[in-house]
Amino acid sequence: MTESKYNPFENAQKQFDNMAEYLGLEDGMKNFLREPMKEIHFNIPIKMDNGSIKIFKAFRVKHNDARGPAKGGLRFHNEETIDDVKALSMWMTWKCALLNLPLGGSKGGIVCDPSALSLNEQEKLCRGFIRQLYSQIGPNSDVPAPDMGSNAQHMLWMLDEYETIAGGRYPGMITAKPVGMGGSLGRTEATGYGVIYTLEEMLKIKNIDITKTTASVQGFGLVGEYAARKYVEMGGKVIAVNCFHNADKKVYTFIDKDGLDIQKLASVKNSFGSIDKNKGIEFGYEVLEGDSKCTKWLEQQVDILIPCALPNQITLDTFPLIKDSVKIICEGANGPTTPDCDELIKNRGISMIPDFLCNAGGVTCSYFEQVQSNMNYFWDKEEVLIKLEYAMKTAFRAVYDLSLDKGLYMRDAAYVIAIQRVAEAVKLRGWV
Repeated sequence: MTESKYNPFENAQKQFDNMAEYLGLEDGMKNFLREPMKEIHFNIPIKMDNGSIKIFKAFRVKHNDARGPAKGGLRFHNEETIDDVKALSMWMTWKCALLNLPLGGSKGGIVCDPSALSLNEQEKLCRGFIRQLYSQIGPNSDVPAPDMGSNAQHMLWMLDEYETIAGGRYPGMITAKPVGMGGSLGRTEATGYGVIYTLEEMLKIKNIDITKTTASVQGFGLVGEYAARKYVEMGGKVIAVNCFHNADKKVYTFIDKDGLDIQKLASVKNSFGSIDKNKGIEFGYEVLEGDSKCTKWLEQQVDILIPCALPNQITLDTFPLIKDSVKIICEGANGPTTPDCDELIKNRGISMIPDFLCNAGGVTCSYFEQVQSNMNYFWDKEEVLIKLEYAMKTAFRAVYDLSLDKGLYMRDAAYVIAIQRVAEAVKLRGWV
């Protein structure tokens, strides 16, 4: 999923190493935290609809669970790699710690193109994943959730397979289930809304009126769509949305300088967050197309960039394309900015809201779902979103205050808080 020049796990380790040195971590602790505790590779054989047998490669990685059961999404992507999964599990550890959730970090991936599979084949893949991993996951050990390419239906199939094997009901073993089947209200919006809750705080600090700002969004899955929805609801103007189209394997950027109608775009996207370019043309939008490395969304004259898709999008090669008008980058995706760009961002005076703070709304609401499922009592949507907003803004303020007090870049301040919390838990348990 990533260019060979930028290995995501090496990026994650580099970020950690820099702050481990700043904190003066002992070598034993540093070496323990920079690697996953457990890494599982396995194959899932599936009988396809045409009668053939196809083998799908899969991974599950547990980075650290000193603070509680591991928590992490499951990606369905035809270019998924073990290094992607290792990096994401590591970032999930820091994310949970930063939000002060009693959880650790994990991640999973299946190498597949879900858009090329029938529902029957997708169901077999989900059930096969659980059969292979049954002894390694569960409500008190490792709790999966959806990520890129996977959804609530996939989670329900996985839950059903787990409960069939276990012979009981364990709704807390997986999250982002359909509402009415143990899922939480507000989970669909959570990650995208969390992005904007942190943006709102940054704008207050910079004394910028959100109604006078413009943004460009990369990705239109749940994160990108709901970040855009919330931002527009608060008065901002999204002038560009960039997304990959599954059918023709191209990337399209939809542009309207007067502001895109996000609700209208959402009404024509498919289940994988793709929008047909002809729909954009019908709506009267300018439509630019490119390959998977399309950077048109980065090149817009806006105040705010919100990457909500793939890692390694803001690199040494693409950073010069960012206009001087950009004041804030909100990392809705995991690892969208490579470490060698952080210094450039600092020098340009752009305010950065780092990924494992900015996009932590999803895991925070997943934790809320775990709590609700385990006690069999569910909250209304307003209560969920109030709790989510409080958690996101509290974490943002802690990071910002530390960055101000110690003169740290926001990403570095977030790492300091998260690493200290995890290291303390590891130490108290006597692991290192």
